[in-house]
Amino acid sequence: MNVFDVIVEMIPDGATVLDLGCDDCSLLERLHDERHVHGRGVEIDDASIQECIRKGISVFHGNLDEGLKDHPTGSYDYVILSRTMQQVRHPHVLLDEMVRVGRNVIVNFPNFASLINRIQLGLGGRMPVNKNIPYSWYDTPNIHFFTRRDFVDLCRERGLTITREVFLHRGRILPPVLPNLFATEVCCLVTKS
Repeated sequence: MNVFDVIVEMIPDGATVLDLGCDDCSLLERLHDERHVHGRGVEIDDASIQECIRKGISVFHGNLDEGLKDHPTGSYDYVILSRTMQQVRHPHVLLDEMVRVGRNVIVNFPNFASLINRIQLGLGGRMPVNKNIPYSWYDTPNIHFFTRRDFVDLCRERGLTITREVFLHRGRILPPVLPNLFATEVCCLVTKS
């Protein structure tokens, strides 16, 4: 199981979806095929945009650090940000924009506090590089290193409710036991309080 399986399961048939940082539109393609969603992507990379167009999926060229000003309030049932929050300059501003544009928000991110990362940093004395965080410190696109607990606090500060959390470790769903320690990846369904 991967995080796309979790996200596809969270979204009902026929929903409208905006996928931010959609890469090659693989998730939107699955959502279209399996959930019959009406979806659109936002991506900055030209090669990825070309792949989305080749697949017949609507995509905007956009920089998430500039916000979602081109999208009206409440215009989507779901706004998705998958493995991208740690790469934007102002994640709190983007999160506010996401809940403005979508009635539901799905955010998934690597949990930088997972045990494997703690061990690599603590015992190895180097920034973690593993399947979940595959970049060296000098070439990583990640500019914010945060944990599941940090994200929960951010949602609370912004007046948002996490209505569902799924904790993953190397493709397996974990029970909610010490998720900040054991989950390598977290997927949250967020709504306005």
